[in-house]
Amino acid sequence: MDFSEKPVLTGEKTVLRPFTGQDADVMWEIINDPEVVRFTFEPDSELTREGVRDWYASRADRPDRLDLAVTDPADGEVLGEVVLHEWDPANRSCTFRTLIGPRGRGRGVGTEATRLIVGHGFERLGLHRVQLELYGDNHRALRVYEKAGFTVEGVRREAAWRDGRWADEVIMAVLDHEWAAHRGRPEAAGVTAR
Repeated sequence: MDFSEKPVLTGEKTVLRPFTGQDADVMWEIINDPEVVRFTFEPDSELTREGVRDWYASRADRPDRLDLAVTDPADGEVLGEVVLHEWDPANRSCTFRTLIGPRGRGRGVGTEATRLIVGHGFERLGLHRVQLELYGDNHRALRVYEKAGFTVEGVRREAAWRDGRWADEVIMAVLDHEWAAHRGRPEAAGVTAR
């Protein structure tokens, strides 16, 4: 198993599809959004428009990761991205990350996109574990991940200096047998976090 296949995953609120080089300009705007910068990038990250174009144009060629554009099903507009990366084949695990730009927020797009790609990882790729990290003050993302079935495993207290203060880093994960029980909807399945 690897991430060579770049699927199209369709939900009610979003369609996930492989990136193309033409997505770079919209992604450039999204990754420069203040909220995305605050919760995603290190303060000293140096990104260029050309580097971003090269990055997104090369995503389809990577068998070790799955980067998909989060798009609006009505008009195909790119709203953000979801990624399975840091693949560990021996342990059937990987890391998940996402970023959603301003036009995709507050509509359930991030939750559905998370469920679609994580479900693909478990149900089609045979993953055992999907983990993620986020800053402790990213309350919107924390709620999305909890709604999709991720459980907090630990907190690295004051692990990053961000915006003139210390920020916690939260570690979350979901396992294949947990996903099988709730399919990314623990509240609807009556599953409580442990």
